[in-house]
Amino acid sequence: MFKKRIAILAACVVVLATILAGCGSKSGTTSGTSGKSAFKAGMVTDTGGVNDKSFNQSSWEGLQSFAKDNQLKVGTDVKYLQSTQASDYSPNLNQLVHQNYNVVFGIGFLMQNDVQNVAEQNPNAKLGIIDAVAVGKDNKPLKNVASMTFKEEQGSFLVGVVAGMMTKTNQVGFIGGVNSALIKKFENGFKAGVKAVNPKASIDVQYAGAFNAPDKGQAIASTMYTKGADIIYAAAGDTGNGVFTEAKDRTKNGKKVWVIGVDKDQYAQGLPQNVTLTSMVKRVDKAIYDVATKAKAGKFPGGQVLMYGLKENGVGIAPTTKNLPQKVLDSVNSYKQKIIDGSIKVPTTDQEYQTYLSNLK
Repeated sequence: MFKKRIAILAACVVVLATILAGCGSKSGTTSGTSGKSAFKAGMVTDTGGVNDKSFNQSSWEGLQSFAKDNQLKVGTDVKYLQSTQASDYSPNLNQLVHQNYNVVFGIGFLMQNDVQNVAEQNPNAKLGIIDAVAVGKDNKPLKNVASMTFKEEQGSFLVGVVAGMMTKTNQVGFIGGVNSALIKKFENGFKAGVKAVNPKASIDVQYAGAFNAPDKGQAIASTMYTKGADIIYAAAGDTGNGVFTEAKDRTKNGKKVWVIGVDKDQYAQGLPQNVTLTSMVKRVDKAIYDVATKAKAGKFPGGQVLMYGLKENGVGIAPTTKNLPQKVLDSVNSYKQKIIDGSIKVPTTDQEYQTYLSNLK
């Protein structure tokens, strides 16, 4: 009888434990308020890192702004994973996908293959990529990826106008990160803008081969400035920070030179020596915010190629204009309108640039 009672009691304990376990697992799936699961958005940086003062940082600022406006917790509901090498891309993307983040962004065209592979392996996941179009094996846009692209050549044309009008030596420079179709858009747009207002100006172009090599950026800038360039446009991520270092060192020593920043308003980057002439702002923060907002509203633009240009306020010159005379600003605004209305087609490739030059004559 005693053994029978013990067996009944043990069975009751097991049943009770099962009920409690079920309650526990249910509460463990919720976060935020009102017992509802919070929307989660994450991003993976490229090797430039989240503090590159360029497009990784701008992307993270856009995601943080989205978190603030939607009462989401930064670090849990919204977070980033930093990549120190290219082999980190896929593991980082997969980590966020497997942690059930509702939308996961890959920052930069260097991540294109990784985003494509992760998207195909996880068809129910929603991903976004900056500066590339994610396609499947059929070469068509993947239905679960939003591709965010920009007309960098248009904004670069405007800062080229600034450089062409403000150079005192008639020599300017362009430093790119990785020589690619994307950065060629920056280069050719910039050269076209310079030549539009100053056909006699010479433009020195060099590539660092990396977006995370500020020492190399500084060395290239040193050579360009020594040869006579007084303005350098750097489209090179963290590598471009070395250009600022070189410009500040030279200005501190009595030789005034300028840098044109990229992606963000990099005016503060040029202080205290005040070497930032202007910046080509590329609103990756706006793109990230827009796609995250649509995803949360159940309107994720999967399979779409989103394009942000001057007309969409996706690119342009920085709001800080204290180093630009009104005459230069008026010219920039005039060219901006001509680009928007189609009077000027800004070149994106070397071949288009050569055609553009021939039409100027």
